[in-house]
Amino acid sequence: MKIHYFQRYHEKENVATANTMLLLSRLYSYSSDKFFRFLKSEFFSDAFEPEIVFNLQEKSVESIPDATITQESFKIVVETKMSDWFYSDQLLRHLKSFSDEKYKVMITLAPELMNPVKKKEFEEQLKEYNSTQTYPAMHVNTTFEGIINAIRDVIDDKDYEMQEVLDDYLNYCYNDKLIIASDSWKLMRVQLAGTTFNFNVSENLYYDNIERGFSAHDYLGLYKEKSVRAVGKITAIITAVTTEDGIEYKAELGKLTDERKQQICKAIEDGKNYGYVMTGERYFFVDKFFETDFKKMTPRAPMGTRIFDLTKLLETEQLPETVEIAELLKTKSWG
Repeated sequence: MKIHYFQRYHEKENVATANTMLLLSRLYSYSSDKFFRFLKSEFFSDAFEPEIVFNLQEKSVESIPDATITQESFKIVVETKMSDWFYSDQLLRHLKSFSDEKYKVMITLAPELMNPVKKKEFEEQLKEYNSTQTYPAMHVNTTFEGIINAIRDVIDDKDYEMQEVLDDYLNYCYNDKLIIASDSWKLMRVQLAGTTFNFNVSENLYYDNIERGFSAHDYLGLYKEKSVRAVGKITAIITAVTTEDGIEYKAELGKLTDERKQQICKAIEDGKNYGYVMTGERYFFVDKFFETDFKKMTPRAPMGTRIFDLTKLLETEQLPETVEIAELLKTKSWG
């Protein structure tokens, strides 16, 4: 049984906050450098510089000490909702949590972004508040998926421990419906498929442990030998759990057909060739895996999931057919 880092059974709003803070504390414990890189990413602001700074012979008012070690004061206030139920009066009261910190950040966190009208109203009030302050407060409106993506950008493939923690947080968010699938149409998830690659392509399906979380995505890329070698558009997602009474199937997307059941049984048998004991997997069926060559330019295979926004990657607002996406990916690379 997989050990989870994050609670699953709870009073949702309170534990959603607690789990997010646990994720950030694990990142800080793992690497304070990567934690501060997360804080200084586009997710926050280029002007956000809270980490410890070492200086030699820094001139002060009346002397020049040999060295100084400083850290600018900062405070982050978080308000979490299960939907866009933020209210300006509550957020304005939260501003009283700040004092004279140099960097003040208020995060509004929910599965979806704030309504633009509501966000504009609060930020106009925040502007009035800042006019009375020596150091202004910054508002960051984000989602649980935004937190995941920002952390994914600062950790590396070799950060196995944090990749595992992040995967479990993703699984928690997915199970508790904290991630909205509105952008899934343009997202490609890349998965390592070394030993099973030929089977995956021939059967147009990919399988993964049922306990592994994932954010919604419409495209699946298969990685092998330093490149994404195949890409397909997902048509169905089905779970299969082996019990004493046989296999229990559940369709999460698309239809559960006899043909797909047969393919799942075939995958279970094929997995035995590699020593896999498959008792609970999630099966991703695609229309067809098309050959591509989307090269990874940095060393080592990716650890965990990588998500690509195909509209940004291919520089287009509308995605073409999957076969054309496969051809266009041959002209791109990633690190």
